[in-house]
This record gives sequence, structure tokens and C-alpha cells, in this order.
Amino acid sequence: MEKPLARRFRLDYFQIMVLSFAVLILVGAFLLMLPISSATGKVTPFTDAVFTATTSACVTGLVVQDTGTYWSTFGHVIILILVQIGGLGVVTMAASFAMVAGRKIGLLQRSTMQASISAPKLGGVVRLTRFILLFTLLIECLGAILLAPTMIRDFGVGKGLWYALFHSVSAFCNAGIDLMGVREPFSSLTAYVGNPLVNIVVMALIVFGGLGFLTWDDICTHGIHLRHYRMQSKVVLVTTALLTLIPAVGFFLLEFSDMPLGQRVCASLFQAVTPRTAGFNTVNLAEMSEAGHLTYILLMLIGGSPGSTAGGMKTTTFAVLLACAVAIFRKRDSVHFFGRRVAQDVISTAATLALMYAGLCVGGAMLICRVEGLPMLTCLYETASALGTVGCSLGITPTLSTFSRWVLIAFMYIGRVGGLTLIYAALDGKKQMGKLPLDRITVG
Repeated sequence: MEKPLARRFRLDYFQIMVLSFAVLILVGAFLLMLPISSATGKVTPFTDAVFTATTSACVTGLVVQDTGTYWSTFGHVIILILVQIGGLGVVTMAASFAMVAGRKIGLLQRSTMQASISAPKLGGVVRLTRFILLFTLLIECLGAILLAPTMIRDFGVGKGLWYALFHSVSAFCNAGIDLMGVREPFSSLTAYVGNPLVNIVVMALIVFGGLGFLTWDDICTHGIHLRHYRMQSKVVLVTTALLTLIPAVGFFLLEFSDMPLGQRVCASLFQAVTPRTAGFNTVNLAEMSEAGHLTYILLMLIGGSPGSTAGGMKTTTFAVLLACAVAIFRKRDSVHFFGRRVAQDVISTAATLALMYAGLCVGGAMLICRVEGLPMLTCLYETASALGTVGCSLGITPTLSTFSRWVLIAFMYIGRVGGLTLIYAALDGKKQMGKLPLDRITVG
């Protein structure tokens, strides 16, 4: 029997998430193409507008035009709105508007919200969305207040307050888009490498945004009573701490040796935090060693945590893969965290994500390397930055051809909505009910 037309074209929540970001990017690109959006009053080329809208909505930070000098104040406002919506998620923002308007949130909307914020269950998803909005508003305002004295000192009252707000939102949303090109094009926060306040505030905003709202829900609900936290929150906190401290020590020992001790500590910590997945930098990244670049690539691919403003394959994916390796080394038949066993489908998903991210990163880098004639490590750096929605660059993005820019646009989009989400949205797969006969294959 043929399905009714309305049912045949009904979207599931994976398709809603994919299409919502696509619509956001197209609307943003149209607005950025307007003459009022550029500082010169000219129409921005379509590819540049789409690239900027994508890097903003997907909270990446790679840019083909210096944000501070190319775009007008109107363009900056559009970029900031795209960053805020993209950081929280289009679905979350739409749901928040519906709640403010007093509209009832239906089952499909709740399911979409659950997938968007990686909530463990459908119940309580509306309460969690309210928490996300209030927490975001509080942290971004606090960050702007703390940054304001420095920005006012450097840029005056009006501009300083705007800069404080812009960079606070960009840091919390892990976007890495800055307006510091007024000092020097594409300079990011290099002028503040020795400023402890700016370093600490921006790092805190990046970490707060990258931990994930479920983790913050646990922290706000249970305080210091860690035993009451979800297993996921414990894994996120431990993995984030290790992925910050270990690279920071490595950078301190192997990089930035020409800096005074205080600046060296700040630079090492900041460069360990920002690859997951903020995109700000306080040093010239091109001057780091190849070992430092490779470390950045790995950190960018790992990214932040589930249900956060950050991208990447996520800290939990990395932790599951490590725990799986440890279980195999110790000849255990299951993966454990904090006295809890990890489901087999989670392990399979983690392995699939890792393979997908590695394959896309290397494949995209090979394409760009062949087209542009650039070193492979440099191309890997850019593709990892786009796929992990980071925004750190070795300075080649503005010089890339149109083809390479579209490769990065696709990667930023994939990195934000999620590779598996795209596949689930494209394929109408049905859950397998039965199981085939079991057999073994030798690996290793």
C-alpha cells in the first residue's frame, strides 16, 4: 500500500539536524554577501560568504578574509549570531524560542532535542535545554565582564565592550573567530601571550564550553560528590584533564624556549587547550616544530566532549578506544570505566568514528596536497582543523583555490553535524532483528 505523501516526506531527527545547519549556513551566506556586511561596502563573492558562514555556524574559525578588517560591524553581528546559534545547536535555539513563546514541545521536537544535545534519555530534555540556555548566558556574560577592562584599555569603551562580548561568545562556543586583525591581519590573540587575565579567561571559556552540558548538569546538581556523577561525566573530566596537562608539559619542554618563564607557561597551557576545539592562538603556530604540528593534529581530531559546543570525534570516543586497547592488553572480555562496563555498540561506534575521521582527514589532505602542491603535513593540519571544527591554521587557508576551500567547507559541515548523523540522515536503515551465524577471523 502506498504511503501518504505527508508520511513519505516526513523528516526524522537526523535529517532535521542536517538540514537545519544547511539552512542556517545558506541564510548566513546570503546576509554576508550583502554590501552592508563588508567594510568596503562591496558584495562579497559567494564562495567567501559561504566559507565564512560555514566556519561561523560550524564554530570552526578558519577564515579566508580577516574577520576584524574585512567585515563591517553588521557583518560582525551576523557572524556572532551564527556562532551563537551554531554553538548551541539550531535545534536547541529553535526549542528555546518555542519555550519562550509558550508553545508546546511535541515528541518529535523532544527526540530531536535529545539527539542535538546528546541527552541520555528523552525525559527531562526540556529542563536540560533551559539549563543550557541559562548556563550559556551566565558564563558568556561573566567572560565578557572579565575581558572588558583589558579590551576597554586597548580599544576604548564602546569598542572594548563589543570586543569583550564577541570574544567571550566565540571562546565559549569554541569558535576561535576573533576581531584582532585591527592590530595585524590574522593575528588572533598573539598580542596577549603574556597577559595572564586574558589567557585564563579565554582558556576557562574554552574548557567550560567543551566539557558538555551534561557534565555541567552533574557538576551543578551534585557539586563535589563525584560518586553521584554519570559515568560519562567522570570520563569527560579525567580525559579532558589528561589531554590538557600532558600536551602542556610537552609544549613547555619542547616549544617556546625563547620566552620568559611566565609567558612560556601561559603559551604552553593555552596551546594545549585551544586545539580542542577553539582555534585561538597566542603564538605563531607556523613557527612551532613539526612534532608540535603533529600533536596539534591529534588534539584537533579528538576535539571536545559530547553535547558541548566543541567538535571533533570527542573525548569519550578517544577514552573508549584507549580503554578498549587496555582491555585487550590485559585479556579482558569487556571495557570498564569506574566500575561500569561499556556496551559493545558504543565500542563499535567509537572505532567507526575514529576510522571515519582519520580517513576523511588523510583523504582530504591528499586532495589539497595534490591540487595546491603544498607539504602533506601542512594539508593534514588544515583538514584536521576543519574536520575537528577547530580553526587553527598554518596560514594557508586564504591562499587556497576554490576547490580546496570547498573541501574545507564540506569538512567543517561534516565535523559540526557529525559524520554518523549525515549517514543516518541519508540512509533509511532499519535495525537488524536477527543475527547471522557467528564465526571468527584472525586479526593482528
